Amino acid sequence: MATEFLQAVPVLPSQNIERDVEWYCNNLGFTKVFGDEMYAGIRLNEIWIHLQWHADTPEDPLLGGSVIRIFVKNIQPYFEALVAKGVVPSDKLRWNTPWGTHEFGLYDLNQNAIFFVEDL
Repeated sequence: MATEFLQAVPVLPSQNIERDVEWYCNNLGFTKVFGDEMYAGIRLNEIWIHLQWHADTPEDPLLGGSVIRIFVKNIQPYFEALVAKGVVPSDKLRWNTPWGTHEFGLYDLNQNAIFFVEDL
């Protein structure tokens, strides 16, 4: 029997789990599913993100710069909701990109890039 791949869950670095869970919930519509001050899981429909605390020292760097792409259908209503909240500027939605998408991106509080993408 072949392996069936079920899901990939990005784990993003965080300097403050409680702060970052609140940001994802209030700004992007995620819900906290589990967690403590070191590790948390959040969910938006079938999309999961885990956040892991890092000290941002040479021994435990935060790094930042992680990138996730969340694929959606019907991107415009979600984009408009985030514009209304002031989370993303109204000119950030790119229509009909050369690579066949509608998409927009933003950064979380740890400078992780989050892109929402709709395939054409």
